[in-house]
Parts: sequence; C-alpha cells; structure tokens
Amino acid sequence: MPNIKAQRPEIIQGELEVLAFSRHDDLEEAIEVLLSGKYVLILDFYSTGLLLLNELKAYLRWEEKQKFQEERSKRRNFRELSHRIILEVSHQRLRVKKAPKIGWLKILYPEQKEFALSFPDIQGLNSAWQWYEKGIQIPTLPHKIHPWYGSYFPTRFEHIILFDEYLKANQMQKENAFDLGVGSGVLSFQLQNHGFKNIQSSDQNPNAIIGMVEELKRLNISNIELLYGDLFVESAVQQDLIVFNPPWLPTKGNIENLDTAIYYHEELFPRFFEQAFDRLKPDGQLVLLFSNLLKLTHPNEKHPIEEELENGRRYIKHALLKKPVAQASKKTKRNLKRREQEIVELWSLKRST
Repeated sequence: MPNIKAQRPEIIQGELEVLAFSRHDDLEEAIEVLLSGKYVLILDFYSTGLLLLNELKAYLRWEEKQKFQEERSKRRNFRELSHRIILEVSHQRLRVKKAPKIGWLKILYPEQKEFALSFPDIQGLNSAWQWYEKGIQIPTLPHKIHPWYGSYFPTRFEHIILFDEYLKANQMQKENAFDLGVGSGVLSFQLQNHGFKNIQSSDQNPNAIIGMVEELKRLNISNIELLYGDLFVESAVQQDLIVFNPPWLPTKGNIENLDTAIYYHEELFPRFFEQAFDRLKPDGQLVLLFSNLLKLTHPNEKHPIEEELENGRRYIKHALLKKPVAQASKKTKRNLKRREQEIVELWSLKRST
C-alpha cells in the first residue's frame, strides 16, 4: 500500500484582518466584522465561540425574514461566516480556557506548533475525537469500532442489521469477498464474522484506510486486505460476494470529504456495475444496500439499481429485502414525515450469464 497522507481541516494562515474577541465584547460588532469578510479570533473561553455562533445563527434567521436579495444571502450563509470565527492552537492544544482536549490536533498536525483553525472545524475534530476514544457499539458486531477522523460510520443500523440477516439466511461460497467503500469497517467485520476467508476492502478516502489499518492491528485481524483508491482499485480477484453501501442521493455539484458517503454523480453506478461484473464469480452475489430516500427526495430521479436491471442486461434480481427505518426522536430537527416513510433496501443480484 502506498504512503497515504490524511485529510485534515485546512489551517488558516496568511495576512488576515482579525478582530480579537472576548465574551464581554460587543456581539453585534463581531457579527459586522464577519459580514465584512474579516475574521474574529476568540481570546478567552471556548464557550465564547459557542456564544458567537448562536448569535450568528440568530442574525441569519432575522436576515432571512428581511427578504434580502438572493445573492447576498448566498454570500452570507452560515457555513461561510462561521468559518471566519477562529481559534489559535499552540503545541497541539487550544489556547483558550476550558477547551476540550482533542487528540487529533497532535495526530493530524505533528509538525505544526502555532496555527489557527476555524471554530466549526475545531467542533468537528472534538466530536470525532469523542467517537474515536469511546468507540461505537454496532448491533451486529461483538466489538466496538473506533472511527478515525473523517471516515464514515453509521449512526443508524437498519441496513447493517438487514445485511447481517441476509448473511445468516444465505448459503454461499465464502472464499473471497469485497467490501467497496469500507469506511469504518462495519461491513468488512460482518463478512469476517460470517466466515469469509479472504476479504478485500477499498476506499478512496485516505482517512478510512488509515483508520482501518489501526483497527485491524487492534483487533489482530489478518484476513482483510485494504486497497486505497476508486471502486475496485486494481484488484482482479474473482469474488463470491461483493457488497456496496453506496451513497443514496444524487447530485450534480462538487462532492467533498464525507459527502461522498451521501451523494453520488450519475456515472458512479454504471462504472460500478461494469467493474463488478468482471470480478463476480459466475455463481457469486452482488449486494447493494440502498434506500427509498431517493424517491422521497427526488421523485423524478431514476433508481440506479432498477435502471441497471432494466437496461444493463448484466444482472438478474436474486432477492430484495426491505426494513422500515425507526422513527426519529421528536426532538430531532430532521423531517419527521420523511423519516416515517423511509425504508432501507438490500438488493442481491446475480450475473445473468
């Protein structure tokens, strides 16, 4: 495997116009500074950054009600403005008081002694460190996973449980299997638990591969081979089972970082089906974990798996399993009606010839 460099939040550097800000300073002035394209440096407490973020959210809600011009609203969206709120890092620790200890600062920036990061990026690093340190218990696994910064991990488990039920119910050869888009390794660990001897797992996200190297060492697992790159990378191994938990929503825009686990471009599925066909044994099974979220959010968009079955002529449907998604908490900000209608899908395909 080639030497892989981790992705990390971008350091804020260069000649910047900065307002030094403490909790007793004027919040309105700080908002005006952000709106003008300048930066606000938090000086005293970590919580001061949270205070300013909340004030910024309140301002943007007010601004939206004023019906400002669309272009102006685009320039002043929350993401753009909030990333101008910055914190200083000194020797891999935040300079402000009562700040969380974030191990990623030492792991991701070993060569940097003095630098600055945006407050939202710091929040993301802090949350990721908590998940990494504490670990996450997956219902189908006997051990916790410890997702590395910037790698995908599931927060809902219906599709994971559905895949486990499928593996239990189906008799198949278990010599070789391929997990495309390994993320934090859940599907690969399921394959191993169900007796697959040789597993190849790929991901184009370097952080996922780095994290999996750690996980395999921690768990003393030697039969999972990691491949860094797009789709099947350079593997030509004939597989008894190929599993892919692809992104579920289409987009025509740019896709960055973890968004690749959520959004796909229209060429993804045709490329995948073409490459998978050449690597699937004549009696092998191709499993995709999908969702009706596509139809709920994009009713006019073609279902990529149905489209392949109708027009590709390479595969036939072997099985289609479905599982309703558990209702969201009433406290959640997600669209509750959509969540009530969501169903995860497991598609099992076989070669038609």
